[in-house]
Amino acid sequence: MKVRVAQRKMFLAGKWVTRDQTITVTNPENNEAIATVPAATKEDMLEAVQAAKKGAVVSAKLPVFKRIEIIQRAADFIEEQQEDFAVTIALEGSKTIREARKEVARCIQTLRISAEEGRRLEGKTIPFDQSNGNENRLGYYSLFPIGIIGAITPFNDPLNLVAHKIGPAVASGNAIIVKPATVTPLSALKLAEAFSQAGLPDGILSVITGRGAEVGDTLVTHPDVRMISFTGGLETGTEIAKKAGLKKLSMELGSNSPVIVLNDANLNQAVDSTVSGAFWAAGQNCLGVQRIYVEKDVYEEFTAQFIEQTKAYRKGSKLFDSTDMGPLINEREAVRVESLIKEAVKQGATLACGGNREGAYLEPTVLTNVPPNATIAKEEIFGPVVLLFAVDSLQEAIERSNDVNYGLQAGIFTNHIQAAFEAIQSLDVGGVMVNDSSDFRIDSMPFGGVKGSGLGREGVKYAIQEMTEPKVVCFNL
Repeated sequence: MKVRVAQRKMFLAGKWVTRDQTITVTNPENNEAIATVPAATKEDMLEAVQAAKKGAVVSAKLPVFKRIEIIQRAADFIEEQQEDFAVTIALEGSKTIREARKEVARCIQTLRISAEEGRRLEGKTIPFDQSNGNENRLGYYSLFPIGIIGAITPFNDPLNLVAHKIGPAVASGNAIIVKPATVTPLSALKLAEAFSQAGLPDGILSVITGRGAEVGDTLVTHPDVRMISFTGGLETGTEIAKKAGLKKLSMELGSNSPVIVLNDANLNQAVDSTVSGAFWAAGQNCLGVQRIYVEKDVYEEFTAQFIEQTKAYRKGSKLFDSTDMGPLINEREAVRVESLIKEAVKQGATLACGGNREGAYLEPTVLTNVPPNATIAKEEIFGPVVLLFAVDSLQEAIERSNDVNYGLQAGIFTNHIQAAFEAIQSLDVGGVMVNDSSDFRIDSMPFGGVKGSGLGREGVKYAIQEMTEPKVVCFNL
């Protein structure tokens, strides 16, 4: 499919602007150029911040019903153009068209939830007379927007993860500046178009396209930006935390997600769920299944079924409905993951299936007998690779699951309620999915992790909590 190279503008404080210097957006499937976007400069980001200072005042004064109307109209705009949004996601990123359609549907839902949560910016009364001498005092607290939010988003969910920043920010009366991933800016720009068409006042939203080294530090370090909401890798998140200074940080930093399969589990369900969870979006998914710990009595049967389904996984052109998995985001990433596989095999791991690379495509890969201290067992792979381990007990599975510097989500398959609760209590993660893989999320739940997996929680209601501050009011009567 030959795609015309489109010249896209970026959204600076409500205005669509071009720049002489541009960045070419390519389709990782074939390296074909599909669009150019402005290569923003430090001066562009400073202009966006200055405009956001005014936009934050406007946003804070917007009546709640206006915020709700704007967000709902943006959702309506996307709903009317669902296939166009899905094709954009598939062309610029790694997702197949089927995966992209699901992301568009989730984006619409994220915005609808944001509108609903805008109704619930509620405070509480405070019984000041609980303390002796304050019998004549009464009061309450209310939630107020913090001002300007800087959002930095990744390539793997280029629409819905941006919606998870913009929707709550608008609902809570803030201004927001989005720096989308350099390789996948088009979906974020289409989301900005939706909000522009919905009547969002100028200055409240900017989507600044450019390279992180050029504009990212300016956004992160600017004293008028009161919060950074970042989704990405641990290394980058650590650098942002060092540079940001005294401001709020909300970070989702990836994982190395474990799933436990016990002897009494429904193996068909466990295999179906974990294969999908391992290879969705070519494994470039912070919730993706990376390590599976299977009790020894069912290990051989589980492994045979898992490998059979993995071999049946169809990789190919992203725009074909028959394709199960597309390429990684670029060949460099595919080479990186391939090298991790080869390193593990050299250290004694068994390549059960997959492992072959062609350009940015990497076969769905299963490794067994992986040494516990191998890099691929300790770090986030972010590619279509899953590791299978046999364990003697639930206790061993929990201990090995916790033995990494990540803790986003985990899964356990069992029909034993006591075993499920033991895992819930003992797994050091932000969420435990029972009889589901780690790769399960709805957009309204509190989402985030512990240890190297991040700070704070997303999910619309919980993002709004991060983006607001309580203000106490007390009357002395």
